[in-house]
Amino acid sequence: MQADFQQFQRAFGSHLRDPHHVPRPAGTPERRVGVYRELVFNNLCGFVDSCFPVCRQLLGDARWRRLCRTFLRDWPMHSPWFRDIPREFVSYLGDAGIAQPLPRWLPELAHYEWVELAADVIDVPWPDADPAGDLMESVVVLNPVLMNLAYSWPVHQIGEDYRPRKQQPTHLLVYRDGDDKVRFSEITPLTAHLIDILRAAEAPTGRQALLRLADELDYPDPQKLLVFGAGLFGDLLRQGVILGSQS
Repeated sequence: MQADFQQFQRAFGSHLRDPHHVPRPAGTPERRVGVYRELVFNNLCGFVDSCFPVCRQLLGDARWRRLCRTFLRDWPMHSPWFRDIPREFVSYLGDAGIAQPLPRWLPELAHYEWVELAADVIDVPWPDADPAGDLMESVVVLNPVLMNLAYSWPVHQIGEDYRPRKQQPTHLLVYRDGDDKVRFSEITPLTAHLIDILRAAEAPTGRQALLRLADELDYPDPQKLLVFGAGLFGDLLRQGVILGSQS
C-alpha cells in the first residue's frame, strides 16, 4: 500500500511539473488536477516574479512564462523551503542547458537581483566594533552582511534603456546597513581585492592588509598605497561597509 501511494505521488508530481508531456495519474479527475496544476505553477511564478522584476521586464511576459515553465519541469529543487525558490532559479539559469535562447547577461542579472533578497533576509550577529578606532593599526571589522561580487557584465546598469552587447567586468559590494537597508556600491578591482584580504581568517590590521595588497600586486610605492588605503577605509566606514576597529 505504501509503495503504491509513493508511486502515485511520483506520478502526480511528474504530471504537475510537466503537464504537457506527462499524463495525469489514472483515476484522477481533470478538473481537480487542473486546480493543483494552476496552484503549483502560479505559486512558483509568484516567488520568481517578485525577486526578478528586471529580468521579467526585459524578457517579456511570454518568454518569462516559458522560462518559468521549463524551470519547474527540468530543475530538481534542492530545498523544501519556498524562500529558496529564487536561489534555485539563479542556479538553474547558471547551470542548466536551457533550450530557448536567452541574453548572455541574464544569469548574472538574475544573480544580482537575487542578492538583494539574500542580503535582506540573512540572519547573522552584529559584531562589536569601535567606529572611532584606528583602522590602520587595529583589526578592521567588516559588515557581516557583505557580499563582494565580481560580474562579467555591468548588471547594475542593465534595464529597459540599456542592454549591453559586450562584457564589461564589474565589481560590486552589496551589504545591509545599520538601518536594515540593502545598499549597493560599485568598486574598483583594487578595492575588491583589499576586501578579500580583510576577510581572511587571520583578520589583519588595516596596515597589514594594505602591505599585503602591495606585495601581491608588486606595487612600486607601498607608502603611497598606505595613504590611499587610509582614505579608502574612511569612505568605507561612512558607507557602512566597515563598522570600525576591533574593540
